[in-house]
Amino acid sequence: MTEESGIPDPALSPIIDTSVPHSARMWNYWLGGKDHYPVDRAAGDEFSQAFPDIVNIARLSRHLLARVVRHLAAEAGIRQFLDIGTGLPTVDNTHDLAQRVAPDSRVVYVDNDPLVLTHARALLIGTPEGATDYIEADLRDPDAILAAAAKTLDFDRPVALMLMGIAGYLRDGDEPYAIVGRLVDALPSGSYLAMWDGVNVVTGEALEEAQEDFNEGAGAPAPYTLRSRAEFSAFFDGLEPVEPGVVSVPLWRPDPDPFGSPAEVDALCGVARKP
Repeated sequence: MTEESGIPDPALSPIIDTSVPHSARMWNYWLGGKDHYPVDRAAGDEFSQAFPDIVNIARLSRHLLARVVRHLAAEAGIRQFLDIGTGLPTVDNTHDLAQRVAPDSRVVYVDNDPLVLTHARALLIGTPEGATDYIEADLRDPDAILAAAAKTLDFDRPVALMLMGIAGYLRDGDEPYAIVGRLVDALPSGSYLAMWDGVNVVTGEALEEAQEDFNEGAGAPAPYTLRSRAEFSAFFDGLEPVEPGVVSVPLWRPDPDPFGSPAEVDALCGVARKP
């Protein structure tokens, strides 16, 4: 561990490629965390110069996670969470939020970043009444995720499937709707799908060009697909939307703000119940 950064010394972590930026580490950088390397900061700065609002979206999405988990645990009574694409741990992770409401909550995290794996012990510290687990897997292999998650979660009881900022990494050729549908199909009635993702509903061509240039840049991490409002909403087909439906990230059940309603950003979210 390096004292100044709090991240593993790359010499002691040969599975972590510090020469190539990674989206989870870039996201941690935008959030103001310490779990990133120079290559991630350089890539993060490059993208934020082309699209400055990305830092705002990163922080707004973190606040969204808290509101969504509180709703699911406190109002919907959900006690099981499958969080895919969890990213690097920070303040108020899914298990922290859920177990604060219900100490017996069970949470399974899934990610494919080796650096997240090195932090798994931090993710696994939860309440003695509940359970937390971490699976190293890729969203493109839903069957492997479900098989591993079944060791901790009871798929005969409702589960909240959390896909927070991850579906954009599924290219159209990956059959993203089939992947999400496979995961939802494995859940019982009364389960929930919670998602947010970057879209292009505010900025227009400038964002499309910035994302395309970044995806094609040398050394860029996994490319990200910006979908339309209709394309994002299609992930919830067949499910019962929770009010206010599909909206911009800061507009989903916002906490009271004396300064009025927040402005929309290029990120949509939604929560829906499986009938």
